[in-house]
Amino acid sequence: MKKTFAKLILSIGICSASSFFAQENKNTQSVTGNFQIDAANYSKDTLIGADPGSQVVRYNSFGNVNYAYGNFTAGVRFESYQPPLLGYLPGYTGTGIPYKYARYRHDNIDVTVGSFYDQFGSGMCFRSYEDRGLLYDNAMNGMRVIFTPKDGITLKGIIGKQRTYFDLSPGVVRGLDGEINLTQLFNNDSDYVKNYRHFAYKVRRVPKKTFRGIKRIFNKNSLRDSTAYPNDSILYRPLKTQIIIGGSFVSKYQADQDPTLVLPENVGCAAGRLNIIRGGFNFYAEGSYKINDPSYQNNFSYKDGKGLFASVSYATKGGLTFLFTGKMIDNMSFRSDRNATNTIDMINYSPAITKNHTYMMMAYVPYASQMNGEIGASGEIQYKFKKGTLLGGKYGTDVTFNGSVMFAPDTTGLPYAQDSIRHYKYKVNYGSVGKEFFHDVNIEIGKKINKHLKFTLMFATQFINQAQVQYNTLDKKDHPDVHSKIWVADVTWRYKTGKAIRFEAQNFLTKDTVNAYGSGSWMTGLIEWTPSSNWFVVLADQYNYGNKDATKQVHYYYGSLIYVSGPTRITLSYGRQRAGIFCAGGVCRFVPSANALTISISTSF
Repeated sequence: MKKTFAKLILSIGICSASSFFAQENKNTQSVTGNFQIDAANYSKDTLIGADPGSQVVRYNSFGNVNYAYGNFTAGVRFESYQPPLLGYLPGYTGTGIPYKYARYRHDNIDVTVGSFYDQFGSGMCFRSYEDRGLLYDNAMNGMRVIFTPKDGITLKGIIGKQRTYFDLSPGVVRGLDGEINLTQLFNNDSDYVKNYRHFAYKVRRVPKKTFRGIKRIFNKNSLRDSTAYPNDSILYRPLKTQIIIGGSFVSKYQADQDPTLVLPENVGCAAGRLNIIRGGFNFYAEGSYKINDPSYQNNFSYKDGKGLFASVSYATKGGLTFLFTGKMIDNMSFRSDRNATNTIDMINYSPAITKNHTYMMMAYVPYASQMNGEIGASGEIQYKFKKGTLLGGKYGTDVTFNGSVMFAPDTTGLPYAQDSIRHYKYKVNYGSVGKEFFHDVNIEIGKKINKHLKFTLMFATQFINQAQVQYNTLDKKDHPDVHSKIWVADVTWRYKTGKAIRFEAQNFLTKDTVNAYGSGSWMTGLIEWTPSSNWFVVLADQYNYGNKDATKQVHYYYGSLIYVSGPTRITLSYGRQRAGIFCAGGVCRFVPSANALTISISTSF
């Protein structure tokens, strides 16, 4: 008994010492960061319509430096675009430090001054984020406070202006968000859970003999007695169902300087959300409402805005998972500058529900979220055939079926005589849908044959109303509808540890015209060789063999040499780039034709 008690005291002493040193190490200083530069030397190529103009050398570069000391962090980001690469908004031309912040976190308070990113719910009223591939950055510059008065309750408050290139937007954005985890709030004694989880973790690390001594000192039954510890046991068991509710309100202020219209200077957007999680089941729903917000984006309509988003997913232990989503958007464009265009000064975000394809031909005509109005649904079912079965084979087989469809709202234009007071300009029949915007139905099969060989096969049938979706016009002469069928085969052969060759073959079948330099069917081939863990070689070619104009049946060749060492990556490339639309999460940018030698260098510390 004395030895057991001594071991117990020793264990408690070790735990106390560990806690003491952990507290001391909280004040450890650290400096972290990352840098990247993407530079290109462009050449004129009349065959593909590429004309870079007089500024043939362009680059995008940035560097982040962050400092941390205990609960305090601060950082800056340097950026330079002189000028930006082709396909990025020319307004970014310049050099400066657009992102700088200081943040302090202690117990239940979290304060940030300067620049920050955040999101309320799914983003239907507020989302501030950065996407380097799009050169999209609507960072807030102001102040944010996050307060957690009790486990399960989180309150946020923000105020500031959004980044506009190297300047700030003319409007001021203000917002409040609250989220309550009802399960955690009502079913857990927060102090007990914190302390008891810590105690249970320490007990698991104590030798068996000492543990038996602990059970002698503390009555074993009391540790599991529901009256003494109503929500837990000595080994913490998480509650099965989580119910989370939240709500937000965001408003913007922008002075009315229009000589002809009386524009609202304060515009508000409210949203409420519900999230239920139990095991592999997850249900999420959010609704939003925005008061009248006439702007360039909605043709200065005074109609209010509405949005609804819902998703449900379930994953089983047997290898089956599914996800179904749906959304409705009507006049939800919300910007801190009512006259802004493209992706500038967007306050909110419409969650994308179409599949984000990674293969080039699958993403040739992507869907762009329509903030003025869209109605759609998507579904995805995944199943993994088990090892040892007829279809699973030795390593199992993955099958994914995905489908999505998007429509315009069913709208009716209002003549001026009926709309001279409200200036709505249209009305919506929420019981039906309008013209089809887009659909994508695809199936993907992934299979490992042996330890050296694996493959992925994919097929899709797609449709896009590119005139309205990508170019915001009703003119289908220059931008006709595109119907396509796409095939992909991807094979990887690992011939030695750390060495592999990957082959891709893709076929985009259509009789329609995508743009002036992209008509008819395409074929893509790619070879990626990994001679070692540090080096990669990529050769690719996209061939517009179905173009009705024989002079435009062009090969878009491309080659890359890539070196990777730890956090450092260097890529040297040369080749052609076809014109098109590049999207990420439903937000898009136009990519022009180009012929260029490029280099990309990135590292972190």
